[in-house]
Amino acid sequence: MTDSGLVVARWTPTSVTFTVAGVGLLLALSFLPTVASPATLDRMTTLFIYVILAATWNALAGYGGLVSIGQQAFFGLGAYVTIRLSNAGVNVYTAVVVAPLIVALFSLPLSLPMLRLKTSEFAVGMWVVAELIHLLVNLDPLIQGETGISLIALNAYTVDQRNALTFWIALAAVAAVLAILFVLLRSATGAGLQAIRDNEEAANSVGVRVVTVKRIVFVFAAAGAAIAGSLWLATAISFQPKTYFSAQWTSYMIFMVLVGGLGTFEGAIIGAVIFYAIEAAFGSMGVWYMIGLGAVALLFSLFLPSGLYGIFGARTGVQLLPVGYWLRDTKSEPAVGQGKAAEA
Repeated sequence: MTDSGLVVARWTPTSVTFTVAGVGLLLALSFLPTVASPATLDRMTTLFIYVILAATWNALAGYGGLVSIGQQAFFGLGAYVTIRLSNAGVNVYTAVVVAPLIVALFSLPLSLPMLRLKTSEFAVGMWVVAELIHLLVNLDPLIQGETGISLIALNAYTVDQRNALTFWIALAAVAAVLAILFVLLRSATGAGLQAIRDNEEAANSVGVRVVTVKRIVFVFAAAGAAIAGSLWLATAISFQPKTYFSAQWTSYMIFMVLVGGLGTFEGAIIGAVIFYAIEAAFGSMGVWYMIGLGAVALLFSLFLPSGLYGIFGARTGVQLLPVGYWLRDTKSEPAVGQGKAAEA
């Protein structure tokens, strides 16, 4: 703190209030299955899945600069491994939880060659990996090619039980993903990640362990997509490779993050909520719905690249979940100079 009253801080009164309210909301939502209908629980589970997809893709691309158009590889693998574990006799909901961990382990050696690729090479390389994994899954006799298979073990539960258990797992997953990401971005690893995004050579020159940091976010994003895939299977029941390994999943992630705010923690969550609302209203329009999403994403990337929350944060200085440092004037709260003094 200086004589002028200026101090570098990590929290503001607004962010503390919002964080406490967010935790309270998550705790309140845990009681939702006792009062809500199965349809409501199913819709909330879908929203949680979208938040997970948006937050993890934003971690990879928005904070790490690793733009992937092949995250459907891990989404599909999460569902596929869940099917395989269940078929091997593992309890179906245990399989839903364990499958993403297995996919995360698989992504670790995969990161070795993939992280050698730069920018567009990495993006296209991930798409190639997704297509290759799709083809390999089709060769599994259990899956029966594109015909697919159902997660029949779910039949051991009633509809109410399925919706409640899936909802609770999804709620725990979204809370864990957001908490881990928040802590990660506020750590030295998070600062190194953003330094790599801005200038990899400069980050390396000041001692950032570039490969290690990129590998951490790569595995984290893979695990997040896999969690989303296994949860989607638990709600949809049927598994068809062409659906789960479709590039539309990465398109959804890109749309949510671009609209909400690339490289902002809150933006990914807001983008997921907006996408969910749009899908609920216009999803039945088929191909026109996809064309509309693409057009909106293009307009945002051209004219509003910082997204809705990026614009809001720049104009108001309000950061609900800050991952950087802030310059605050303790003599005249709230904070002055509400931009980030430094990222760490």
